[in-house]
Order: sequence, then C-alpha cells, then structure tokens
Amino acid sequence: MDGDAVGAADVADTREMSRSLRRADLKAVGEVRRALRELMRHRCRADTAEVAELLITEIVTNALVHTERGAEVSASLAETRLRVEVRDYATRRPRPYVPTADDGTHGRGLLLVQALADAWGVDAPARGGGKVVWFELAATFEGGPA
Repeated sequence: MDGDAVGAADVADTREMSRSLRRADLKAVGEVRRALRELMRHRCRADTAEVAELLITEIVTNALVHTERGAEVSASLAETRLRVEVRDYATRRPRPYVPTADDGTHGRGLLLVQALADAWGVDAPARGGGKVVWFELAATFEGGPA
C-alpha cells in the first residue's frame, strides 16, 4: 500500500482487509462495506465507521461502474488512521465535479470523499496499469482518540 511511513506501534496493531471484485459486480459493494464495518468494529467510533462505509461505497461503486475490469479493495486500520485503497485498471483519472440539478444523485461520490475524508488522492501504480483511488480518516476510537 502507498502512504506515509508508519511507526512501530502502528505496525504492531494494524488490522487489514482486502477483496477482489469482478467487473460490474455491484452486489459486491455491500460485502465490501460489511467487511470494512467488521474491520472497524469495537475499535472505531460509530460516526467514523459510518463515514468510512459511505466513502468506500462511493469509490468502489465508481470503480465498478466506470471501468471495464474489476477492482482490488484494501483497507488498513492502524493506531492512528484508517486507509482505504481501491485499484482499478483504467488509466482515466477521476475528477470531482459539481453536478447540475438534472444529474439526480449521479456525480456526487468524489465530492463526498473530498468533503469527508481527512486526505484522499489518486495514484498510478508502478506495475499493471490503472490507478489507485484512496482515502484516509483519522482513527477515532471508542472513548476518544487512541
């Protein structure tokens, strides 16, 4: 996974999950959301988990709807942060845009990610093509920050 170096305490207490998703398998979005919820269960405050579930839903759905191949999803929960990455195999970079009134609910996913994540971005992986869309949230644990 890309990202900042983590300290020894983060490495010792990191929990991870990953899933491979088939092209256009929108039923898998709910399974990914449940897996993330389980990863965060008993560790993160409910409001943090709800935001994480919303954001993973948005970027996984984008990857499955707007690309021709499946996606690889991974999440790591360390002592101080949650990082979620969704790799797809399209080279086109996503860009948030302000939808018009007649767009209905379409086009708001990356705006939500931009507004709610502590950090987010798009990286090109070294091998295999495509890109990785990622976001991070501060890991606010039950009872306050860790």
